[in-house]
Formats: sequence, structure tokens, C-alpha cells
Amino acid sequence: MATQTRQSVCALDCPDACSLLVNVDENGRGARLRGDPRHPVTRGFLCGKVAQYLEREYHPDRLLHPMKRTGAKGEGKFTRISWEEALETIAENLKRVARESGPEAILPYSYAGNMGFLNSSGMDRRFFHRLGASRLDRTICSSAGGAGLTAALGFRYGTEPEQFRHSKLIIAWGANILGANVHLWPFIVEARRNGAKLYVIDPVKNRTGAAADKWIPIYPGSDLALALGLMHVILAEGLEDRDYIARHTEGIDGLRAKVQNYPPERVASLTGIPAHEIVSLAREYATTRPAVIRLNYGLQRSERGGSAVRAIALLPALTGSWKDVGGGCQLSTSQAFAVNRASLEMPELQHQALGREARVINMSRIGSALDEVSDPPIRAMVVYNSNPAAIAPDQNRVLKGLAREDLFLAVLEQFQTDTADFADILLPSTTFLENTDLYFAYGHYYIQMARPALAPPGECKSNVEVFRLLAGRMGFDDPCFQESEDDMIRGLLASGHPFLEGITLEELDRQRSIRLRVSPPGEPFLPFADGGFGAPGGKCHFAAGELDYQPPRESRLGEAALARKYPLEMISAKNDNSMNSTFGHRDELDSETAAAHLDRTDAARRGIVHGDRVRVFNDRGSLLLTAAVDDTAMPGVVRVPSSRWARRAADRRNANVLTSEQLTDLGGGATFYSCLVEVERAGD
Repeated sequence: MATQTRQSVCALDCPDACSLLVNVDENGRGARLRGDPRHPVTRGFLCGKVAQYLEREYHPDRLLHPMKRTGAKGEGKFTRISWEEALETIAENLKRVARESGPEAILPYSYAGNMGFLNSSGMDRRFFHRLGASRLDRTICSSAGGAGLTAALGFRYGTEPEQFRHSKLIIAWGANILGANVHLWPFIVEARRNGAKLYVIDPVKNRTGAAADKWIPIYPGSDLALALGLMHVILAEGLEDRDYIARHTEGIDGLRAKVQNYPPERVASLTGIPAHEIVSLAREYATTRPAVIRLNYGLQRSERGGSAVRAIALLPALTGSWKDVGGGCQLSTSQAFAVNRASLEMPELQHQALGREARVINMSRIGSALDEVSDPPIRAMVVYNSNPAAIAPDQNRVLKGLAREDLFLAVLEQFQTDTADFADILLPSTTFLENTDLYFAYGHYYIQMARPALAPPGECKSNVEVFRLLAGRMGFDDPCFQESEDDMIRGLLASGHPFLEGITLEELDRQRSIRLRVSPPGEPFLPFADGGFGAPGGKCHFAAGELDYQPPRESRLGEAALARKYPLEMISAKNDNSMNSTFGHRDELDSETAAAHLDRTDAARRGIVHGDRVRVFNDRGSLLLTAAVDDTAMPGVVRVPSSRWARRAADRRNANVLTSEQLTDLGGGATFYSCLVEVERAGD
């Protein structure tokens, strides 16, 4: 076979959803991976994480065969078995639990380890719906921001990345673009060459903040206060777009009254940003056209995170920025991919199993769910596309639950992760380079499809195939479990939504990447230039009565006694070179996520110097890290990059041993960044 170039799509949890080209040698082995230069957002390059993905594809530690546990839970001792034995063991245990305790005693646990429609929410959802298992509320990453954005706009739409090149002021708010959205960066570079300014609002000086025209450090969790302070200045100085407000919004009088309570001096005390900088930022934002805000999910990982996103997303309506090419804001574009999810997931199968909808378990509280949920208790879990032992809050509680001898645990994985160590049955999964799937994006408007570019190694199977086989073992003879991947994609595309008009499986097979029909060809997508918001009447509702700010309980301005005991706010932000816990097998990544970054003043006060071994702790737990004394965290903040494989640490813990199960104000999300800790030298 001659060397070939095949197309694929990156399925990792990133807004960019890159179009990939894979060079395949005469033996069918991937030889090179690169970005597709024809894709308008990928533009021929990849992030450093995925550029090395073939290393993961062919890594000697990759799981290739089904395994069963031979040691104690958590020891990670397994022996190879056949697929026949593995499937039969899983089916027998699920049947046993359903018979003894009811099917809701079974819980699927998954997230975005694979973002393809079919392998993230396809045959698996059908399987668990038909079984009558508990439903998982998938809140661990974006639910608070999604709820806030929807409350503000009615839709999860935003400014096209291609339009950022036209902006004159770009505000990255809780958004490390260079680390977590790198394909937006070339458009920002182009804008800056044309005179644009880039400002970064973040408690941490990340790579984007270091490259910006201005880094604006802010107390963790105080973003809502800043947004209200900016509104105060804009309205007090008459900088709002009164025509846009009159035609396309409701509730301006209530908002005007609300923000009277947030003058710059008060907001300065709540955010740590000097009052004069708040005034200057408000004036510059309101008078620069076009101005765009790039939100990301960092700021919504606090107690008031959903309301913070809501308030920030209202700013373009206040200034009329939605009218401008290169204006508005972007958090997510995901709702524009208006596929027929019901045809894929088939929620009606729950009624066949239970006669009703199944109960819901919040994934951000999996530790307490495994410990406290009753009637029935959780007695079996199937984990795929996720690693809860590493990524879920209150890690000690999670590990205690996973170690229960009465919990049957099946895990679908590519590597032996922290969660896999607790599995009773461990199944080898394919990578996205080995699957057929359909892909949405939450940072652009191109729907994409991929066929397998590489053959699966060993005995690896896709999630679609595993759950199809399990359905057969459970005796589910519904026709939906026999559908092919192509059948499922056709069903997804048959939504009748105008954004998908004329997009077919056959056209995707030819082109692989197609722009949604969000605007006529060659014209920019301006979703709210003429209103068209998702609320009744198509107007943006300011709903000011829902926007009061209170500091998070776990913050420097929160519960006073707790802040005295634990005076540092921990930010466990995404590491630039990782993707949650996906690349935890890499040595260089492990060293990056084994560091605690401290401000020099905070370090000196504790007698800590760069390179010291330190203990970071609170009432929930502690972990040992290496001190990095630098200028990347503002005073009062300790940065611990996530998400380390705890199994690689001497104390077998990562930052989530310190985070809590407290939920956000909207969306029931995790409050990873509302976390008070103390740091001390741990000795040699």
C-alpha cells in the first residue's frame, strides 16, 4: 500500500475541534499528524498537545486487551481475559444489580474524553436508557457557563472566531487562549497588527496574560462584581447604546437601579482591581468599536459563576456591540449545531424500562453520591470518556466510594488511569483516529465528520461497538441497537433546523467539514445584530433582580474564620500542555502538574523558596508538591495546574483532594476555583 493522507477530526475537549491530516505509511501506521490547511479555523497547525498525539496512539502502555481485576481495588492489578468473558461479566453484574436493587442502582459516568456525537452520547445513552439506569447530570465543566449564557441570550451562540481579526479591543475574560483555544490566536494577532488591544482578566498570569497588552488580576470568583461595576460606569456616563437597548432589550431601568449599588470604589474592594482601572476599562470597552469579549469556562467555576457569565454576556447588549463585525462575545457556539439529539440518544427508552424518567445524579457530587445516595444506592458504575478519580471534586471521598467492595465498576479506557485502577473489568477503547463519528464545535461553526484513519491496535473497540455488544448481552432486541454509525449520523442530521439545511452524510463524506448555514455564504454571522434573542419577543432580558453579588464562601472575602485558617485561594486551572487528565501518562506533563505556583510575597511570608517541597492543605485533605515561586499568580492565590494522575504522585493525590462538592449558583456545576487552602514547607 502506498503512503496515504487521510482526514480526521480532533475529538478532545477543546473549542477548536481541529481538522486533521494523518500521513499513513505503507504498513498502515500513522507517520505524521498535522492540521488541515484548508480548514478556516485549523489553518494548518495543531496545538502542542495534539501535535504529539501519535505518541499516545502507539504508546507501549496503551491498553490493548480486556482485563479483570486480580488485586484489591485501587492496586491496579489485572490479568488479561477475552472479550467474551469481559462482556459476560459486565452483563451478569448489571442484571444482578438491576434484579436486586432496581436498574437505577446502575450509573453511567462519562464526559468529554471523546467529543464525537456517536462515541460520547450515542449507543451508550440508548443502552442506559433502555436499561433504566440512573441518568448522569454532566456538570463537571461547562454547565454553569452554559446556563448563564442561555439566561442572558437565550442561545449558546457567539462571535465567529474569524471575526476577531476585525476587533479593535479584545478582552479575554477567564480565557487562556494560548493554552486552551490556540486557533483563535492567529485572528487576534491579525487584529493587533491592525491596532487592536488585548486585555486579559484572570487571577493568574497565564501564557495569554503574559502576551497581552494588559493583564488585569482579579480576585477569584469576583467576576460578577466587576461586570456590574463596568455596567455602573457605562450607564452613569451615558455610554450605552440607547437605540439598541430600546429596540432589542427589556429591563434597562431595573439594571440601572441595580448597578447603582456597584460604584467603582466598592467594586475595587470586591475584586482587587483599582477603581480607576475599572473606570478606564468600562470607558474603553464602551467606546471602542468593534470590541469583543472572549469568555471561557474558568470564571464560571466559582459559587457565583453562572451569574458572572450571565452578566458579562449582557455587556454587548448594553453597548450595542452585537451589531458589529468583530463585536459581541463568545463563550460557546455549541447550540448552533442543532442536530436531532433525540434520535441519537432515544430518551423514550427509559419509559420502556421504568414507565417514567430515571432519577438524575450530579457528576460533580459523585463522591457523596457513592456514599449517601439510597433508594437505591449506587451499586454499579460504567465509566467511559472520563476519569473521575482524578477530575472530580473532593477526591478523598471519590476514592473511598470507588474502593467499595460492593460496587461493581467497569471502565472503558485507553490507558490505565487512576479510575481504571479501581475497575473490576477494564476494556480497551479506540482513539478518535480509529472511529467514524460526527463532530460539533463549541468555538466555531463548522460541522465535521471523520472515518477511521488508522486501524485499532490489539482488541480495542469503539464505545459504539461496546455498548452495542452489551445491549445484545442484556437481551435488548430493539432495532436501534443494530443501527450502523451511518444510520446514526443520518438521524442526527435530520433535525429540520435551518442551520443544517442541505447538509447530508454524503456531502460530509465528500467535504468532511462544512460551515453551518448560520448566514449566507461569504457573509458574517451576527446572531443578535437585530435582536433575535431566545427569550419571548426576541429581546435580551437584563433581569437585574437576579444579579446580586456575594463573595464565595471559600474566598478571601467569604467566611472570615475559614479565610483566617486557610488564607490562600487555590486555582487549579488547566495546564497548557494537558487536556484535563488525558495526557497524564507524559512525564513532562506530570512534572508541570506537580507544582504549586506562589507569589513571592506569599512564599516569603511562609519561608518558602523556589524548589521547596511544600504541603498544600485544607480540611478536606492535603498533597505534596514542589514550590514554584514566580509572578504567575496574584498575591493571595496559589496556582496548582490540573489534572495530574494521582497514581504518579508519592501521596497518590492531586489538586482535587482539596476542592469541594459545593455547586454553582446556576447549572449545578463544580466550584473548583472557590477553594481556600494553606501552604507550608514540607521539609526534604
